[in-house]
Amino acid sequence: MGSTRKATVQVSVSLERAARLYRLVEWLGEGPRTRAQILNKLKIDIRTFYRDLELLRECQIDVALTSRKYVLIPDVKSALMVLPFPDPCINLGEAQQLSKGRLKIHQKLRDVLKQIVRK
Repeated sequence: MGSTRKATVQVSVSLERAARLYRLVEWLGEGPRTRAQILNKLKIDIRTFYRDLELLRECQIDVALTSRKYVLIPDVKSALMVLPFPDPCINLGEAQQLSKGRLKIHQKLRDVLKQIVRK
């Protein structure tokens, strides 16, 4: 049976939000948590909590509610691989340096550079 690859979600997040999402995923990876525990641990309000849950689900990170506790469905490593990353604010020269290589990420960066420096 072939696996289907899900599209990568392009989301811009702040450094603060990326750090909070990282902490949430890491903490949920340790075990189920109640909403109150999460709000208290992350020092966020309920609106921020639901926005973060929605973003995680858009990124294909499933957080399920089971017996009034939130549970991370994928393993932490898989969830962290698709977690949004804040804009590193690099310049064109730095992007060109980073694009040198053979991995898919290098090719992805080269593709973006080609769109910028079209001739």
